[in-house]
Amino acid sequence: MLSVIICSKEPDRLTELRTNILSTIGVENEIVVIDNSANNYSIFQAYNEGIKRSSGEILCFLHEDIILHTADWGKILLELFSIRKDVGLIGVAGSKIKTRTPSAWWNCPQTYRAINILQHIDKKTKDHWNYGFNKAEEEVVALDGVFMAALRDPEIRFNEKLSGFHNYDLSFCLDYLKAGYKLMVTSNILLEHYSMGKLNQSWYESSLKLHNQYKDCLPQRTGDIPEDAAKRLEFSNHIIFIEGLLHKRMKKQAIREWLSLLGKNPVARVHYKILKMLLK
Repeated sequence: MLSVIICSKEPDRLTELRTNILSTIGVENEIVVIDNSANNYSIFQAYNEGIKRSSGEILCFLHEDIILHTADWGKILLELFSIRKDVGLIGVAGSKIKTRTPSAWWNCPQTYRAINILQHIDKKTKDHWNYGFNKAEEEVVALDGVFMAALRDPEIRFNEKLSGFHNYDLSFCLDYLKAGYKLMVTSNILLEHYSMGKLNQSWYESSLKLHNQYKDCLPQRTGDIPEDAAKRLEFSNHIIFIEGLLHKRMKKQAIREWLSLLGKNPVARVHYKILKMLLK
């Protein structure tokens, strides 16, 4: 059986999604809803409560603001897990590399990402992001939390040392990798996502905390990414993150990250740009 777990804040969206799931999933299922309309839970707590209440061997964590377009998507998941005994997580968007430097999972060249999502950009625009697939499934090291199907493991839960609503997906992926599982993205399931994520101050705070907690298992990359490319990405992602901290007026954190970057490459010209931003 497949257990679908949803952290719900909007009853109208939940009603639409429940109807959609029941008409498309195609397998025996249960829908476990954690009512978070009063903000009683962090996303980590809500999903762990969902795991506790569920009974399926496959757990599927869904955002509330989606619609699934693929018929029998539940059958696709169960078949993939039955064929690939080494896989612990399956999603519809992810990346083949994750730097040690704090960053979002998508902070890498498009050639290192695999995505199949019908994404709403704003109220009037949507785009079908479908790229990165040389075959129907691609191995990755990080997944987007919009859709994550997990093989139930009694030793793995969402990390409640973190809080809020950010980085639950990345920490979950890293815990599955630490346990020896592989992660994959499939192009055979299409969903429509009605919102875009935002990198606000709480995301930056969460990212600093997560990357400190998981520094021993980062960086991660699949075997087809060369080491020199990974090193270049570490440097560029560090610059992007520092600039983001400065835009959020998180000056102390930016200085700390800049000093770390300075130690790695003290003669890089970008340091002058960062210094000017700090002085402003």
